[in-house]
Amino acid sequence: MKSSFGVTPIRLGLYGALLLFSFILLCISAARLHYTNDLSRDDPLNGGRHYYDPIVVELLVSALLTMGWSVFVLVTMLKRLEFPVITTFLGEIVVLSVLWLFWIVGAADSSSIWGDLSFCQGFQPCQVLSAMLAFAWLGWMTLTVLLVLAVLFCIANKAWNEPLHGRWDPRMSTFSGGMRESRV
Repeated sequence: MKSSFGVTPIRLGLYGALLLFSFILLCISAARLHYTNDLSRDDPLNGGRHYYDPIVVELLVSALLTMGWSVFVLVTMLKRLEFPVITTFLGEIVVLSVLWLFWIVGAADSSSIWGDLSFCQGFQPCQVLSAMLAFAWLGWMTLTVLLVLAVLFCIANKAWNEPLHGRWDPRMSTFSGGMRESRV
């Protein structure tokens, strides 16, 4: 009896991690927005005047979109759902590429604004910014690995139009489109 380990369990774990990182980034971004939009008059930040950082909103939106995609892909992979285009590897690569761009812009722009925060780690707002930067980069790295895995799998198996769950069974598939059996 031959046993083989496929890419699907790795992708499931990575999507689970991405969902977790996105949720944490969403919470941290919301905390930062709440803080900057509700400054007390005696807060030294911005002279106590309310404001918000547009990049924090971008990170929050990126996290929300990524959470939705991650849940969709996890359900699709676990239940072997198949819809034309969006649940193919090509559809996954397109969506991951767009999310990757959102995350790299958010992480890079945040890093350029706040850079080295080691001087203020004794203050809670600074700790929030540090955590926000960390989870922005963790999410981007996870997206990068998922994107590379999907592209390499498609190249190796010519699987661009196969279902992204990676376990195509012609007897069980409701997907129409002349796909070959996957090698996962």
